[in-house]
Amino acid sequence: MSPDPGRDQDGDRDAGTEAGTPAETATSTAADAPPGAASPGAPGDGNGGEAAPADEDEPGHEMSLLEHLGELRSRLLRCVIAAGLGFFACYAVAEDMLRIFLAPLLKVLPPKSTLIAITLPEKFFTVLKMAFLGGFLLASPYIFYQVWRFIAPGLYREERQALIPVALATAFFFTGGGVFGYFVVFPFAFSFFVNYVGNLITIMPTVSTYFSFAVMLLIAFGVVFELPVVLYFLARIGLVTARGLRRNRRWAILGAFILGALLTPADPISQCLMAGPLIVLYEVGIVAAAMFGKKTEPAPQKTG
Repeated sequence: MSPDPGRDQDGDRDAGTEAGTPAETATSTAADAPPGAASPGAPGDGNGGEAAPADEDEPGHEMSLLEHLGELRSRLLRCVIAAGLGFFACYAVAEDMLRIFLAPLLKVLPPKSTLIAITLPEKFFTVLKMAFLGGFLLASPYIFYQVWRFIAPGLYREERQALIPVALATAFFFTGGGVFGYFVVFPFAFSFFVNYVGNLITIMPTVSTYFSFAVMLLIAFGVVFELPVVLYFLARIGLVTARGLRRNRRWAILGAFILGALLTPADPISQCLMAGPLIVLYEVGIVAAAMFGKKTEPAPQKTG
């Protein structure tokens, strides 16, 4: 018996309707899947269709204003705790530290001159300030690390890996600037001011006035000694290049002397003592930019 052609066509049509084509089946499966679920075998994921989670530390992750403020609050809290621990560690020897801190001025004072205190709690508060300064220097590597960690979300992964060396270098150069100011600048600056007074006036500075003036000088030298770290960071993110720094060397030398005139006392010796290291540190920054700066890919040459 010959098969009924109409029956076969209807049967095939019914089977095709129930099974559906592969494309229609995949489309209906994707449509029925819950929102957010990855389709199986999606091309490009390389993991059976499961999308890899986004890394929040990548530069593409944008933080909201509240997240930035929360991050800033947590970093500041850690810095305050570290400085507080350093303060308590240095308070026991704060008077000995103050005696060492006063030594550069006491060596150049005339025999009839001395340091005085014009208020009862002046020495007490000066000792507290000395302990806080020592505690800050003691905790400075951790504090600078927290500062760089706050900047880290805007950096690339390979740049974030250099945070600990950069934090240590920041603390090293800041402390080095303070040490340079204490051992090199203080004797010349204080001797200039004492000799400038002459014999008409008996100089008797107060402890708190001297401490504020000396700390201001130490901070100024500590900040300007961060120049190589700043140039290294700018070169790593591609804002400056070693070639550009060499091209602007003469303006950097002029800026070093202007900065020395603004941040140091009026004597020319102190200005030169700040401008000279700044020029040397600028050259160190050029070397760091040449060695670790962001490499620019050469432009492709046109052929034909």
